[in-house]
This record gives sequence, structure tokens and C-alpha cells, in this order.
Amino acid sequence: MSTLIGSIILGIIQGIAEWLPISSTGHLRLAEHFLNLSIPILFDVTLHIGTLVVIFVFFRKDIKNILTALAHMDFKSENGQLIPLIIIGTIPTALIGLAFSDTIESTFRTVPPIATALVICGTLLYTSKLAREKTDNISIATALIFGVAQGIAIIPGLSRSGTTIAVALILGLKREKAFRFSFLLSIPAIIGALGLTLYKEHAALAQSGFGLTEILIGATIAMIVGYIAINVLHKAIENKKFHLFALYCWLFGATLIVIGLLGF
Repeated sequence: MSTLIGSIILGIIQGIAEWLPISSTGHLRLAEHFLNLSIPILFDVTLHIGTLVVIFVFFRKDIKNILTALAHMDFKSENGQLIPLIIIGTIPTALIGLAFSDTIESTFRTVPPIATALVICGTLLYTSKLAREKTDNISIATALIFGVAQGIAIIPGLSRSGTTIAVALILGLKREKAFRFSFLLSIPAIIGALGLTLYKEHAALAQSGFGLTEILIGATIAMIVGYIAINVLHKAIENKKFHLFALYCWLFGATLIVIGLLGF
């Protein structure tokens, strides 16, 4: 398969699976496996540029208000209070990523562990259905738990958005606040992962045959599809249908386990 076709396919997968709670990294790994593609991790991360643009567009008002509060050193308003909470939530994410990213990258390259993680992700998503919304206040402890959940979700098969939002709902946070904070918290995580991977893997990308054209096409497709996907997720959360994504994770994960047992 040509690198151009591969970048198109991976861009579509990234756009759909990054914001829907079904694990973009897990789906990208599986696509690489079954399509026999050899993709450096840096290309996967550059696809996140497209979906990062989606966050800036979808949450443009929130981001503008937060930056305005930061410029005025206003940490008492609703938007200003999010600034230290995002910083606090980013710390455990960064520590987990730095400590375990290489181990996770080498462990979750094959189908069985990714399939198992998908089943676990589905269970977490469905468990969120049992939670009761109690508050829209994000405490320091909640921000730290958010960050830990986001850090653990670097495991392929565990959705970042699914894990963080599900955990927030289980903690009793109101769904709209959980949705909003989950995506705002993802901004420094995505930027940090891109910077770190660019530093460590830039040579591998050049050797893979994936050049600027493939990167731009993949990221653009991920951006377009991702904007549609984030709107679908928002509607699902508003309509209390978020837990239904568990059915897909269970079905897909179980299918992969069976395929693995059959030796495919």
C-alpha cells in the first residue's frame, strides 16, 4: 500500500476515533497491523495536529476566555479558575507519559493487549451510566484524577476522551463540565506528546517514506472527520447516550480476541 493511501486511511481513523471514546491509538495500531503498514510513532502523533485544531475551533470561546483571564492574571473567575486546574491535571499526565511511554509503546504493538484494553475501556464507559451528577465544581483532587486517567489512557485501546469523561462522571461531575474540561486538558497533553516524540523520533519519520505531503493530507482529513466526531460525542453526552459506545468497544475487542485465538 502506498504511503499516500495509508495516510488517508489513518487520517480517517484518527478523526473518528480520537474524539469518539473508542481509542484512536488502538485503532491506528490495528490498522497498521492488518494493513501491513510500518508507521513511525511520530506520524501517529502528527495526525493529532489535525484533531488539535478541532479543539481550538470547537472550544474557541472557552480558550479565548481562559487566555483573557490569564492575561489579566484573573484566577477567580470561572475561566480563570480553570488555569491552575489544567496545570495540576497536566502534571500526572506528563509524569506517566515520561515514565511509561516506551514500555507501553513496546507492549501494546500486537492485537491481544489492545483488544483487552478495548474491553476494559468499554466496561469503564458503561460504568459511567450508573453515576449520578452531583456538582460542576472541579476540585484539585478531581483535576489530579483527571490527569492520572489521561496519563493511563496512553495505553492503546483505552480512549483518552472516554477514560477522562467516564472517570469524571463516576466522580459525580456534571456531564457538560466533564466534557469541556476533558478536552481543554487534552491541549497541553497533545502538544507535549508531539514535542517529545518529534525530539525522539524525527529521523524515523524521514526514513519511513512519509513526507510533508502525507502528513498534511493525513492531518487535514483527521481535522475534517474529527470535527464531525466531536459534535457526535457532544450530542451523545447531552442525550445521556455516552455509555452506548461501550457496546462497540466490547464487540470490537471480543472480535479481536477471537481473531487472535484463531491465529490471524
